[in-house]
Amino acid sequence: MSNNGKMLEGEKLLAKVRIFADRPLDQIAKLCGYVGPSGRLLRQKFYSALVLAKGFQAAVKEENNTRQRGRQAEFTTRVHGNGNLLIGQTYTHRAGIEPGQEFFIEIQVDTGSIFLLPCNGKDLRV
Repeated sequence: MSNNGKMLEGEKLLAKVRIFADRPLDQIAKLCGYVGPSGRLLRQKFYSALVLAKGFQAAVKEENNTRQRGRQAEFTTRVHGNGNLLIGQTYTHRAGIEPGQEFFIEIQVDTGSIFLLPCNGKDLRV
């Protein structure tokens, strides 16, 4: 019952949904190929594909081949109860920070600003 890694669309999607209509929606989505590389179910993509397949194109916003991952970047964060300040993957990716890269942390006391200064001398301000 594999789709060779492809997410079904259009009539093929509708046909498979009809065949497995007695099963839970999550299982149908998996059978139609709506599973990400990590094994996570891509519900929103599945639902959007169903809406498009049924002909309701105005109700679905096209993604222009951009990858959307989870929450959108807000460029705000909060200090956790244990005192840690988390900078998520979205932000480090946008800043061009690579895994394993080392930084000096500089704190501007008068403004409360935090600066990440790569050990190679390139200045990144956070």
